[in-house]
Amino acid sequence: MPPWWQDGVIYQVYPRSFQDSDGDGIGDLPGIAARLDHLFALGVDAVWISPFYPSPMADFGYDVADHCDVDPVFGRLADFDALAAAAQARGLRVILDYVPNHTADTHPWFRASRAARTDPKRDWYVWRDRAPDGGPPNNWLSEFGGSAWTLDPATGQYFYHAYLPQQPDLNWRNPEVQDAMLAVLRFWLDRGVDGFRVDAIHHLIEDACLRDNPPDPDWRPGQSPARRLLRARTMDQPEVQSAIAAMRRVSNAYPGHRLLIGEAYLPIDRLMAYYGEALGGFHLPFNFHLLSTPWQAEAIAALIRRYEAALPEGAWPNWVLGNHDRSRVASRLGPAQARVAAMLLLTLRGTPTIYQGEELGLTDVRIEPAQVQDPWEKRVPGLGLGRDPVRTPMPWDDGPEGGFTTGTPWLPLGAAHRAASVAAQAGDPGSMLSLYRALLALRRREPALALGAIEAVEATGEVLRYERLDLATGRRLLVLLNCGAAPAAPPWQGAALLSTHGAPPPAGRLRPQEGIVVAPDAG
Repeated sequence: MPPWWQDGVIYQVYPRSFQDSDGDGIGDLPGIAARLDHLFALGVDAVWISPFYPSPMADFGYDVADHCDVDPVFGRLADFDALAAAAQARGLRVILDYVPNHTADTHPWFRASRAARTDPKRDWYVWRDRAPDGGPPNNWLSEFGGSAWTLDPATGQYFYHAYLPQQPDLNWRNPEVQDAMLAVLRFWLDRGVDGFRVDAIHHLIEDACLRDNPPDPDWRPGQSPARRLLRARTMDQPEVQSAIAAMRRVSNAYPGHRLLIGEAYLPIDRLMAYYGEALGGFHLPFNFHLLSTPWQAEAIAALIRRYEAALPEGAWPNWVLGNHDRSRVASRLGPAQARVAAMLLLTLRGTPTIYQGEELGLTDVRIEPAQVQDPWEKRVPGLGLGRDPVRTPMPWDDGPEGGFTTGTPWLPLGAAHRAASVAAQAGDPGSMLSLYRALLALRRREPALALGAIEAVEATGEVLRYERLDLATGRRLLVLLNCGAAPAAPPWQGAALLSTHGAPPPAGRLRPQEGIVVAPDAG
């Protein structure tokens, strides 16, 4: 039997914006538990929950002050246990966000570390002396703008932070740090979680010699200031692989195929190393390349072929269309192509991840300057880098604030989202929600889609074509996706099992912006 995650589908919940249970305008763990039936009806297999740990919320939970508890804004540890039990009762797996690269500056470890140069935890973080001119030790830049070094006046040294100054980086070269962070994995595995999405793994270790990053000759004004430099010394260092292998050894010690997913925005050839030697690294290094590949049939076909060819022998692929950091797919492609993209995601070989709201076709919400919450947008305004537009609350019904909260939501829902609510779409056979349900049901019925091989990936004009083959039975399915706005006539015969337009087209035809799954040996 393959592990559950190979034929499973993962659904990401951003807890601040999923469901508020107590009227404070912020989603919480009891709220997630109250909406599990939506995920069960959708047909996913696992829920990945973004951070809910105690945090000063400088980066909304990715600045962790205690890795083994729940922030009061999200509930209590008992609420997590209740949520996990409710998910298990519905056959849903639970995956947590694990943030190993940095902590909050309010974490007891960092408070001890900055207390004195002689403190036993000083070396738990990355501290360095000033440069000869009194400035930062080198030219490294924060992902969120400005220098990646902040001076601590009390001790006269700089500490390194890949992200906010409130997120000091841990020193994973220190064995005590590694032991402490691996103990965090065991804490949650002992509570029965089914896996982890490991945050910012490619930033985990920096160049030991603190060499400068070289300039990026392709950087242009208007792009993120952090991209002025190639992150050759601050990202994807060889030593990170041993840390990943240590995480994998912890997960392997538990029964039930506990899953490790790695967040690393890397070119395909570099991403493959994160499967680890002899596949002893991440089960699924996140494949984000659909987020940046031009939405053209030939470009997508080339991506699929390149990614499949690069996979180490025995490695399992995965695909992502969106997440809490990137513009929503319906805003990037438009509502019609978002339906085609849904069919692509759920018919490619590998494990798909759905970000909350994609199943409703939600778009980015305009956030007025006075409403901005994201620290990245506040530090680098005017460049469109803010992530608030994709983190707005889920609309559940047409009631006040879309049924998300009885209070004032922490971010606005967006007027158009109320009309796209779960309640509005649930009974409409032509809705995006109905399409996602149908695609997930088809994936569950057809082993060729869940676990089969992928073959004959090609593009003709704006039509992307590939076949999925059930190796056990020989059943073959054909997927045709029209990425263009004109009708097409790709050669096909058989029974159209599902169309993004509802009723299937005549044989040999595709309507504008239509995707179909065909059983060529039927009909």
